[in-house]
Amino acid sequence: MEYTIQCLCGAVKMKLVGEPMQCLYCHCDDCQRVHGGAYLPAAMYLTSQTSIVAGDPILWKLRTTERATCRSCGTRLFAEPPGFGVRSITASLLPEGVFRPAFHMQCQHAVRPIQDDLPHFKQFPAIFGGSDEKMLW
Repeated sequence: MEYTIQCLCGAVKMKLVGEPMQCLYCHCDDCQRVHGGAYLPAAMYLTSQTSIVAGDPILWKLRTTERATCRSCGTRLFAEPPGFGVRSITASLLPEGVFRPAFHMQCQHAVRPIQDDLPHFKQFPAIFGGSDEKMLW
């Protein structure tokens, strides 16, 4: 599978090849600040599965995670958490049906409990080097 996604104004386009490694909801305080919401739906792709095919996004950091934003419309495109070799793509940019979340993470920062059937990890799940400790809402 191959998709081309774009920012809201179309100035930046990205090609995504294959399925995401993981789809998730991130509740970390960085995602809350950067996206202005309680959590971020994100799809993790290996960096090698992604490429910018048009435009020149602004690259910046809030703390340690590099992020890409469209210079023209401000759309948050992706983040690159250090040490993982992945790009966390903002899921709202994906085609219908691609985002299939498997869990919530960084729930220690959750604004309020989320009630659904997915696992809710306090910090990171083991697949991202965490402990798999869950929140008990």
